[in-house]
Parts: sequence; structure tokens; C-alpha cells
Amino acid sequence: MGDIEDAIERADREAFTKDPPKTLKGQIGFLIKQFGSAKAVAAELGVTADSVNRYRRGARKHARADVAAKIDDTVKARWQPLVRKRRQKQAAATGGITVETRARFGYTSSAGSTDDGRFRRLTVHLPATYAQRLFDARDTGASDQAMRGIIAEGFKEVYFQDGGGRAMGLSDVEINDIDYLDLDF
Repeated sequence: MGDIEDAIERADREAFTKDPPKTLKGQIGFLIKQFGSAKAVAAELGVTADSVNRYRRGARKHARADVAAKIDDTVKARWQPLVRKRRQKQAAATGGITVETRARFGYTSSAGSTDDGRFRRLTVHLPATYAQRLFDARDTGASDQAMRGIIAEGFKEVYFQDGGGRAMGLSDVEINDIDYLDLDF
């Protein structure tokens, strides 16, 4: 895994927007919605459908320790992908993505200015289009270098050119020697 992909994974893990159900009844209700039936949940957990229905109704308030652990693990495994999907969809549609990094930035510019790379510590909020491109690149298995290129292009537009207000002769920005890179969306 590369720096960018690691940063996306960290941002996903850090951001539960809502905790998964904690009660046995709530967990079983969630699992029945996910699997479609009490029978399917029972098969996944290794218990009978009657037991699942008792948990759902609240007739049984507590499961055996091994079954309770299996229920908890199954809920968490199915809960986080829904949260990730929703947060990524929001970032790609309207929210954008914030990139914090310390790295060497190099660029190609008009004559008379230096193109020597230098370390900069930047925190830049990139628009939703860059978030969408970054998620699409990761989902299609793009290289870390390709994902760096997307972020560098966003930095060029938002930070270096200030949305079109300066440095219009700047034609290319590169990110190298990343000390750290964090994403938030």
C-alpha cells in the first residue's frame, strides 16, 4: 500500500459518523435487514432461527458469550462499510477532502522563477471533484503515484494558483519525499 491509500484507509477508520447498535435487539434487527431473514442470520451466527427471533422480540435479553461475540463482530463488519460508503459519497458530491501533508513540492513554471523542490507543510481543502477522482482511482487500483498526481493537481489549482488568482504560468506540480500525509473527509 502506498502513502495515499494508507491515508484514505486511516480517514475511513477514524470516522464513525454513528455508532453501531449496542443492544442485542438492535444488533439482531440490523442483521436481519442486512441478511434478509432470521434464517439467514441464524445460519451466519450458528444458532437456530428461533433463537434469532427471540433476540429480535426481546424475549431473550442476553446471548451466550460466544454467540454475543459473533453477533458483535458480524454487526461491526457490516456497519463500517455502510458508513464509509456514505461519507465517501458525501465528500465526492459536496464536501470535498482536506489534505494535510509535509512533503517536497516541485513545479514547472515560467522563466525567471525557481523550480527547485522544497519541503512545505500544507493543509489544503480540495473540492469534491478531487475527492471523487481520488476515490475512483483507488477503487480501480491506481498506483500511489497516480493518486499523488491527483492531489498535486488539486494543490496546484487551490493552493499555488489560488483558484485562478495567481501563478497562472505554473504548468505542473509534483509531490515527492512525503514525510506524512493525512486526509479528512
